Amino acid sequence: MHLAAISFVGHENDAAFYAVNVVGTTNLLDALVQLPERPDRVLLASSANIYGNTARSPIDENQPPAPVNHYGMSKLAMEYMARTYRDRLNLVITRPFNYTGPGQDANFLIPKLAMHFAAHAPSIALGNLDVEREFNDVQMVCDAYLLLLAHGEPGEAYNICSGRPYALRYVIETLARMTSHSPRIEVNPAFVRANEVHRLCGNPNKLRVLLAKQGAVLTEPALEETLARMLLAAKGRTAASIN
Repeated sequence: MHLAAISFVGHENDAAFYAVNVVGTTNLLDALVQLPERPDRVLLASSANIYGNTARSPIDENQPPAPVNHYGMSKLAMEYMARTYRDRLNLVITRPFNYTGPGQDANFLIPKLAMHFAAHAPSIALGNLDVEREFNDVQMVCDAYLLLLAHGEPGEAYNICSGRPYALRYVIETLARMTSHSPRIEVNPAFVRANEVHRLCGNPNKLRVLLAKQGAVLTEPALEETLARMLLAAKGRTAASIN
C-alpha cells in the first residue's frame, strides 16, 4: 500500500509534486518488480483531484480527467506511469475524495477550522468560502484501502467517497453550533486559489458493488461525529501547549 505523497495542494514547491508523487512512485514500483517474491497486489493512492472542475456530479471513474493544479497533475501522471507496470504488478488505483480526522496537519482546511474553534480564536483567515467538498472520515478511507488491497480488481481505479458533499459555509456553521463560538471569518486573498476546484463529489457505486460481493460495507461516520473527535483532539493539544 503506497500512500506517501506531497498532498497539500498549496505546497510551495511545484516541482516537488512530481519528484515525490511521480518519480518516487516509479522508484518504489521498480523496487517491487525486483523482489524475489512480488506482492499479490499493490495499492496506489491517487486522488479525486485528477477530475478537476467538471459540471458532472457525482463523478464516477469514467469521468475524463482534467486536473487544474500541480497536485492533481502529478497524481494523474502517476496513474499513467503506473500503467507501464501492469504486466508485472497487480496494481489497484484508488481516488480518495476529501477526508479528514484527528491528527491531520493544520495546513489542511478542516483541522485548521477545528483548532480555531476549539481555542475560541477571535478570527479565522480563509480562502474561497464558496466551495463544496466531501469531508469523509479518515477511518472510512483506511477501511476502504484495506478492503481494496485484499479484493480490488488489478488494473482498475476506484473512487473512495460517500457521495455526500458539504458546503464550507455549512461546516463553519456546524462548528459554531458545536462550540457555541462564532469567530470572525476573514477572506485572505493570498489563500484564494485561481485554479480552485469548486465542487468535488464522487459516485461510490463501483466500490460499493465490489464490497457487496465480499459481504462488506463501509461504515461512514456522520460529519458531526468526525468534527466532534477533531474538536476533542484540538482541545487536548491546546491544553497541552498551555501546560
